Amino acid sequence: MIFPIHYILFFFSLLLGSLISISSSSWFGAWIGLELNMMSFIPLITVKMNFYYSESALKYFLIQALGSALLIMASFFSLSFFFLASILLTLALLLKLASAPFHFWFPQVMEGLAWPQAFLLMTIQKLAPMILISYLMINSILIKMIIFSAILCAVSGALGGLNITYLRKIMAFSSINHMSWMLIAISASDSYWLFYFCIYFFITFSITFMFHKLQSTTISNLVQSNFSSPLSATFIGFNLLSLGGLPPFTGFVPKWFIIQMMINNNLIFPLFFLLASALITLYFYLRIVITLFTLYNPVLTFNMSFKPTTFKSLQLSLATSFNLIGLLTPFYFFLL
Repeated sequence: MIFPIHYILFFFSLLLGSLISISSSSWFGAWIGLELNMMSFIPLITVKMNFYYSESALKYFLIQALGSALLIMASFFSLSFFFLASILLTLALLLKLASAPFHFWFPQVMEGLAWPQAFLLMTIQKLAPMILISYLMINSILIKMIIFSAILCAVSGALGGLNITYLRKIMAFSSINHMSWMLIAISASDSYWLFYFCIYFFITFSITFMFHKLQSTTISNLVQSNFSSPLSATFIGFNLLSLGGLPPFTGFVPKWFIIQMMINNNLIFPLFFLLASALITLYFYLRIVITLFTLYNPVLTFNMSFKPTTFKSLQLSLATSFNLIGLLTPFYFFLL
């Protein structure tokens, strides 16, 4: 998952833009950082010139430009109408974050990206807007807006991923669903959202790394991939189950922390939607896993002949190892 040499500069300027937004003491500096981040990501999208990459780059630019326009508009009202400016800032950041009800553009952009760029869009590109949203949690109405957006993210992310065979769209709706858990933690002014983001970052990296290596775009492509061994298919299943938050995989740990936080803060109503959506998302992860296992190796035998370990299978093993940390400590959850 390596970009061409002449695109490394854009990657580092992308990181620089995020750092400027996070560390800025004014909203003008945050806006500059977000603009630098956007203008650095667009060349990374068009790493190969074709219709799909160009269309995704154009859609991404238009949405981010609209969000930036809302940020500038909010700055005009910041002195006279502070509350209105705060609402506009929140809406602009939710739009840039692809949080519901402004999530419509995210699956469309994801559909035209390569896996490395899709990984960046699902992870690093969301970090700066989420941190900026956490700065706005100073008013009860803004907190209720974030909770409402989190509920919509949970519902739309879970229902949107049903009956979809394109892996990028499935990962897009999965990202929208995971956004609900982080937004709930942000609304409670809790630092658990950053821990959740770190776990989600590594799990998403391992999954997109595998899909990129196998050159899979749909479920049928994934089933027909040239696996080096049955163990490689098992690793992909472990990664997907960890992303779905199935215990005792690593992906369950941050969800367990946030569930406890929501119970302690009496957020029972949003918790119902988040848990229900988690079950639905786990369904379409299981659909991929069951399809992968049954179609790849339909005849189960006890006398399995394993192929010699290859470099590709070693890479897949290393990418999956992070998701197995939860298996090593199954009794950790009872100590919390």
